[in-house]
Amino acid sequence: MTQMKRAKWTGVCAIMAASMLLLPIGGGTAKASIQSDLKGNRQVAIVIDDFGNNMTGTPEMMELPVHFTVAVMPFLPTTKQDAELAHKLGHDVIVHMPMEPVRGKPEWLGPGAITTVMSDEEIRKRVEEAISAVPHAVGMNNHMGSKVTADERVMRVVLSVVKAHGMFFLDSRTTYKTVLPKLTAELGVPLLSNQVFLDDVYTASHISKQIGILRKYLEDHDSCVTIGHVGPPGKLTASVLKASIPGMKSSTTFVTLSQMIVPSAEKDIIPHP
Repeated sequence: MTQMKRAKWTGVCAIMAASMLLLPIGGGTAKASIQSDLKGNRQVAIVIDDFGNNMTGTPEMMELPVHFTVAVMPFLPTTKQDAELAHKLGHDVIVHMPMEPVRGKPEWLGPGAITTVMSDEEIRKRVEEAISAVPHAVGMNNHMGSKVTADERVMRVVLSVVKAHGMFFLDSRTTYKTVLPKLTAELGVPLLSNQVFLDDVYTASHISKQIGILRKYLEDHDSCVTIGHVGPPGKLTASVLKASIPGMKSSTTFVTLSQMIVPSAEKDIIPHP
């Protein structure tokens, strides 16, 4: 894959994310509860997408002063390297699964993408292969995927594999038509949903503004999932996060996604914020 193509499919994810900032937040009823911090602090789970292709900002992200969740694309040159390093540093690793969007060129997705024209067997095979390609993965989220995450047949197959591996799913929420809340509740798959995209615009001022939106969100909610990216905005996002985290620590606990998941057997199902 050329550098130009890498930039295109990474950038498209962020461009699509921009439209999602106008959509209502939330993912319906979750199959996971959110842990209550003993100090009463709000919880923030930082998720950084698009690892696996030696993208710009990768070293800077790995040096963030808190544990976070590393979403690694399968089948790329540094897929295993990035996943192994993240695990060694104590971060969560999840599969950043390429999925067909409503708009966009196939090459922007990267290899091994799920599309709506595939048979159930082919979908199942690709998801299994993607999980095998990303060491230490404990969950999955969608890369792009506005078309796939609105398709019940396709997502039912994807989630059946996720469940078989004991994994959770993070809905990146690239469409308000997502079927994930309905299907995860039906299948018993733990679900978390993105609330704030950090870097849909590649400027430090915009990323800082998104941090402000995150902090505002926490005034009325116990937790927040926020997604940023390596690639075109990678160094800027890492820099803003590194500068922002110390000032948030007095009232915020930074956690990985798996730390937000409470086994459903221990807690009643509650609405996701």
